Amino acid sequence: MKTGKSLVELATEIQRQADSKRDFITDTRTLEMTGRGQLAMEVNDTQVTLDVTPHAHNQIAQRVGIPTPYYKRMIAEAPHLLAQNVTHWFVQKPERRMVRTLDGNARAFLSDRYRIIDNYEILETVLPVVSEMGLVDGIVSTEITDNRIYFKVINQRLELEVQKGDVVQAGFVISNSATGMGALKVEPLIYRLVCTNGMISQDYSQKRYHVGRAAASEDEAYELYADETLRADDAAFLLKVRDTVRAAVDITQFTKIVERMRESIGQKIEGNPVKAVEVASKTFGLNQGESSGILTHLIQGGDLSAYGLLNAITRTAQDVESYDRATELEAMGSKVLALPKSTWKEIAFAQ
Repeated sequence: MKTGKSLVELATEIQRQADSKRDFITDTRTLEMTGRGQLAMEVNDTQVTLDVTPHAHNQIAQRVGIPTPYYKRMIAEAPHLLAQNVTHWFVQKPERRMVRTLDGNARAFLSDRYRIIDNYEILETVLPVVSEMGLVDGIVSTEITDNRIYFKVINQRLELEVQKGDVVQAGFVISNSATGMGALKVEPLIYRLVCTNGMISQDYSQKRYHVGRAAASEDEAYELYADETLRADDAAFLLKVRDTVRAAVDITQFTKIVERMRESIGQKIEGNPVKAVEVASKTFGLNQGESSGILTHLIQGGDLSAYGLLNAITRTAQDVESYDRATELEAMGSKVLALPKSTWKEIAFAQ
């Protein structure tokens, strides 16, 4: 499993971001895209100009109806044309939006109904539950990226053998996006001791979506402060998250996942392993570097089966630079277990 920050480093960064972030509610008619690709707005008689992250640019493009490839081309080749287009549609199709900022950058362009569940709230909710469950020593990896936070926790007391000498432990992954890139999720994690690979099972995942009440209606842009997010319904939301975490390490679902892993040992790759990985790479949308890494780990592992392929994918997760992508590969490993028979046959008998 790819390692990230220590818990102290994570907490330090979360506090830094909490001190730096600012959130605004505004009518798009008060917004302007500048010729430098920045977002300008007036808040309480003060002009605020923000650089825009690639993610926020993508959200703006989607919202104003400009195809992303053309939007990106305008950023690179015709920024003044981009400014005219975006500002025009801000005015012609007005709506209230939430602009989330960090370190002077617009990091998200969201609905005014977006429920703010920030990283410090996740930390305050999750850590006491993990401590109560006696799993603090089982925090194997944490990270905060541009768009997500991750906690990966295992229960060292709950383990089974997939095959003789191949022990796995049960755990869970908590992930959340503060920029609109998906729900807050709690997903089962299978941790393989022999190589410290992690496989995220999406079959039993629990999701909580960032949908809340619309922000108070006002004509002018205004800054949204933390205390405005701490309404009773948000407190109830976090209580549900706490309860979901408590139920995450479930022996019944853990046993079902391990049993499926045992079955996958019998699904042999009968054809050319190189071709099998090529077909799998197309199926899962892997790039060339990831495909090469999977082939290497499949051969080195010496297990030409669905189980071997699963482990090769999760092992490759340790090699990629992006923690977000590493986590996607850990989840992709579990998809091998859920492949339709026809798709697995294409992989297993590829020539």
